[in-house]
Amino acid sequence: MITYNYSAKDPSTGQKVKSQVQAEDERSAAKLIKQSGLSPLEIKPSSEGFSVLGKFRGKVKTKDKVLFSRQLATLINAGLPLVQSLRNVANQTQNKKFKLVINEAINDIESGKSLSQAISKHPMVFDPVFVNLVAAGETSGTLDKSLARLANQQEKDAEIVRKVRGAMIYPGVVLLVMVGVVGFMVLSVLPQVEEVYKGIQGATLPLLTRMLLAVSAFTKKFWYIVIAVFVILGFATTKWARTLGGKRVIDKFKMKGWPVGPLFMKMYMARFTRTSETLVSAGVPLIQTLEIVAKSVNNVHIEESMNKAIDKVKGGKSLSESISGDPNFLELVPNMLKIGEESGSLEEMLGKTADYFEKEVDDQIKTISTIIEPVMMIVLGVVAFGLVAAIMLPIYGLVGQSGFGG
Repeated sequence: MITYNYSAKDPSTGQKVKSQVQAEDERSAAKLIKQSGLSPLEIKPSSEGFSVLGKFRGKVKTKDKVLFSRQLATLINAGLPLVQSLRNVANQTQNKKFKLVINEAINDIESGKSLSQAISKHPMVFDPVFVNLVAAGETSGTLDKSLARLANQQEKDAEIVRKVRGAMIYPGVVLLVMVGVVGFMVLSVLPQVEEVYKGIQGATLPLLTRMLLAVSAFTKKFWYIVIAVFVILGFATTKWARTLGGKRVIDKFKMKGWPVGPLFMKMYMARFTRTSETLVSAGVPLIQTLEIVAKSVNNVHIEESMNKAIDKVKGGKSLSESISGDPNFLELVPNMLKIGEESGSLEEMLGKTADYFEKEVDDQIKTISTIIEPVMMIVLGVVAFGLVAAIMLPIYGLVGQSGFGG
């Protein structure tokens, strides 16, 4: 397989697209690009020695993968051969980047690879959970059922993330509006108050007003420094958040910080149990399941706890014993797992625990929404009071000095 850089035109939008594709030769690369609904303009071998699809790989949305899983499961269940099923799905896929991935997978399958091997070359599109479930389905001869489970698991996980993000929108919008109002008042209204005071001999502005005016004057004079500081801080914070130390701090806050701690903990428990249930039900061995889930939970502290649990399970302990007493797992989880292990229904208990925590996430989001609204109102009230005081105190001072206050 050779990696080709290409530029192509999208007939539906007229835009020029640049990306990469892997194929046996230039003709095969052109065929893949055309199958994706693009018109190739230039194709040439890449100097890179690995298979990538450029920056577009990460732009395949969860809903595209859910639709892919459901359609492929239906076609395979209906008795269509795998390659024909994939071609049908590719033809119905609207996302041209995803279509390119599917067509590349078809080429790999036609050259003798399995579906799991073909999609494992695209880790930015297909995560380890997806690849391992497909591999388990291929081994057991139940690929259609594995794909259906995948679609269900992805939908549930995406729904939880959507709800959590939705709960964060309100405070974010309020804070943005508050910053805008404060900026307008400090930069536009307060300087006018200062102009009034300049013509009055012996008049002194209150301390609060003088402080805000100093901020206003500095921002107007050195606006480029203010912008540069915010850009540098934003860049530095983003870089720091990607380091292990930054992730540890952020993930710890997610687990313990008020008021989001309880919400994220329940979300992590739901993700852990739901993904584990999906993998176990597909026949993936427990150790392999735990190794995959450890990376899928997306929290470094829980991942570390799971890695410790994996060592204990390898040493002969049960999963419930291995995570019991760990502060990074809510107490209900090992208790439910113990019941499942003792009754031989681990898969069923994982599913019930996941259902419970998914409902708890919904309830927690409602609770946080109820708490956040009055808290934001109080913050807004304090900020508004400060601005009004900075504007009105000088005016009352002028009234007093003119004798109207007597």
